[in-house]
Amino acid sequence: MTDMLTPVLTDTWDAQRSWTLESYLDHGGYEGLRAALAQDPADVVQAVKDSGLRGRGGAGFPTGMKWGFLPAPDGGPRYLVVNADESEPGTCKDIPLMLASPQHLVEGVAITSYAIGCHHAFIYVRGEVLHVYRRLLAAVQEAYDAGYLGTDIQGSGFDLEVTVHAGAGAYICGEETALLDSLEGKRGQPRLKPPFPAVAGLYARPTVVNNVESIASVPGILAKGAEWFASMGTEKSQGHGLFSLSGHVTRPGQFEAPLGITLRELLELAGGVREGHELKFWTPGGSSTPLFTAEHLDVPLDYESVGAAGSMLGTRALQIFDETTCVVRAVSRWTDFYAHESCGKCTPCREGTYWLKQVLHRIEAGEGTGPDIDLLLDLCDNILGRAFCALGDGATSPITSSIQYFRDEYEAHLDGRGCPFDPARSTLFDDTPEAPPALAGAGGHR
Repeated sequence: MTDMLTPVLTDTWDAQRSWTLESYLDHGGYEGLRAALAQDPADVVQAVKDSGLRGRGGAGFPTGMKWGFLPAPDGGPRYLVVNADESEPGTCKDIPLMLASPQHLVEGVAITSYAIGCHHAFIYVRGEVLHVYRRLLAAVQEAYDAGYLGTDIQGSGFDLEVTVHAGAGAYICGEETALLDSLEGKRGQPRLKPPFPAVAGLYARPTVVNNVESIASVPGILAKGAEWFASMGTEKSQGHGLFSLSGHVTRPGQFEAPLGITLRELLELAGGVREGHELKFWTPGGSSTPLFTAEHLDVPLDYESVGAAGSMLGTRALQIFDETTCVVRAVSRWTDFYAHESCGKCTPCREGTYWLKQVLHRIEAGEGTGPDIDLLLDLCDNILGRAFCALGDGATSPITSSIQYFRDEYEAHLDGRGCPFDPARSTLFDDTPEAPPALAGAGGHR
């Protein structure tokens, strides 16, 4: 089964001190940058286009094409901004990548900046992951010291400054224009588009915004060739990707495989659903994507196939839930998150997520009535396609899809009956872990 895996970004994760520049160079690091600097920038952009690399942050837009949208140089600055504000519930691929092998990202930043004519790049990191922020700062400094960043990189005449910026903890800043406003020191809220960032992005200058995994995949394309990358995956969803399995699975973790692999195959690699239980529902791309059930085990995990089956590949955050899980409770918790993280800029999302939360709470508590299920669907219909950004749309996805597949479970909660599931049974642990006596309580003494 392991021959289905394609360790590229994860290949060095088990190496001694894998996060250091020395370890990265021992495994062929910066060969891609050297290859890129020997080419015309336009040829680097074309190589990424030919590879078929699509954005790994959720939207799946062709990366090379996105770079090509930048207008012709006008003598002013242009920027690269890496979206490392990973905060989608269930998504956990970029943080371990930056922790275990930050130089993959740093090299990708250097190559991308060279290709688009950028001389100042920014990496916007989620502020709560302080350990990752510190590791990235150290990695960038190592690259500066070794001549892979700074002035006259590797004698090429190309200059690049890289700034690592820590955000302040807002899910909305994962939206690219809200991220740009936050980076400029403003309140993180989505901008009206057009103009798109490629025309007027950071500081109103042409800007490319890409996800961590997208940029980290670029060095391999330059080092091994576009054909090598395109040989993996499917015809329209090419290359390798990180699949994050979490929840009720025997061995949760990161599995790097070609796009098009199925959940059934990934579960075999992960030891299956936890012993004695069976799959009930799962998310193909994080909590903002429509749910799948056991009938979707063999859907190829590529953009086209997942879309045709009624969901989105998203960030490939595969959250696995077995039969002990109450779907109403799970969806209610996700909705709490979206209501809390709504930036409040637009009415459909600000008001709609609040009311979705209230209705779900009363259904779960057994205080709902028959019309509440249709009320949920009506609320979702008034949010979907009407919100300022994708947060509102994403908040409706788990609700509408869960009602589609588990309407009978919603009905079982109504009219004073409450939740038929025992929450203790759905826990990942047989017993609730307890803190050591010396650490129990706030401010306790030994």
